[in-house]
Amino acid sequence: MSEPATTSETPPLHAPVGCDGALVRAFRFLGKRWSGVVLGSLVHGPAGFRELSRAVGAISDSVLSDRLSELGEAGLVLRTVDPGPPVAVAYALTPAGIALVPALEELASWASQHLPAEKCGEA
Repeated sequence: MSEPATTSETPPLHAPVGCDGALVRAFRFLGKRWSGVVLGSLVHGPAGFRELSRAVGAISDSVLSDRLSELGEAGLVLRTVDPGPPVAVAYALTPAGIALVPALEELASWASQHLPAEKCGEA
């Protein structure tokens, strides 16, 4: 006679952790297409709309405008208008946006190590 089959499940190392509301909010916001890339494009200083459009790549003007508005409403990006002439608009990170830079750098480092390479604008 053969012995009865036994199933052995590995017990969890710890109890499952509940949903982290802060992560949900962060990724709901930053997970929107292009939001993190736009923020990352402002890390080195203020930029105009055309500069951002060229830096990000495949983003449409309407989506870039929407993302900049959303990032501004969230207090991460400041829009400054110089009446000129000619009129010039610049976007820059606020202190709250600057506070995200270490997290963005860590995400970029992780992606470099664990995800296939892509050209900017292919997202």
